Amino acid sequence: MQLPVVQGIIVRRLLVNYHMAPDVIGPLIPAPFRPKLVRGVAIAGVCLIHLQAVRPRGVPAWLGITSENAAHRIAVEWDEGGHVKEGVYIPRRDTNSRINTLVGGRIFPGIHQHARFTTSETDQRISIRLTSDDGQVEVHVAGRPTIALPTDSVFHSVAEASVFFERGALGYSATGDPNRFDGLELRSHGWQVEPFAVEHVESSFFANPSLFPPGSATFDCALLMRNIAHEWHGHDQLWSPSCRAG
Repeated sequence: MQLPVVQGIIVRRLLVNYHMAPDVIGPLIPAPFRPKLVRGVAIAGVCLIHLQAVRPRGVPAWLGITSENAAHRIAVEWDEGGHVKEGVYIPRRDTNSRINTLVGGRIFPGIHQHARFTTSETDQRISIRLTSDDGQVEVHVAGRPTIALPTDSVFHSVAEASVFFERGALGYSATGDPNRFDGLELRSHGWQVEPFAVEHVESSFFANPSLFPPGSATFDCALLMRNIAHEWHGHDQLWSPSCRAG
């Protein structure tokens, strides 16, 4: 998949994060990935991102597209070329853009499901609700920017959390082939996050008892980015070891 460099503006990127035991999230992660741990626990969550003026590099901004998107993400590590790599595994992507659903998995990495987003945003408060057309995903998050992480977060500081998630810029998305994963790297120009105090959070994914026994997925923290120039860079597809061996 030869993807041109794509650029645009991150109007808002909200990372809503949960922590859980590695053996809880492990069955949801295909090889070659394994959970990336912080103080013995795994980290997963939802990225809610509003993109603007997204277009191939060199194309005028007024020709770019605007969209609301969500990615369910799991922080992972894997071995490649004798080195330990880190990033995120993305089992599902949702978008309100019909263009993204058409090109996702074909021209642009990662299959995108269509969803309806309802947002209310000011400098002081943000509320985002999404419902997927296929009925598989519902998310509702509301809260406000703040100055500190929750006291029960596994991260000891905003700086530590910022570094952890910045290192997860390379994501591999599930595809129609369970042994193949599409790679996409987010490069932000001026990475900066601020804590976000969550007043309400609902996620059908993390509340699903068939995936997460009750109480096993615990909300950890949320981080907010706003008005960041960025680029998307495609990476070679990654294959499961069993497929490579075959």
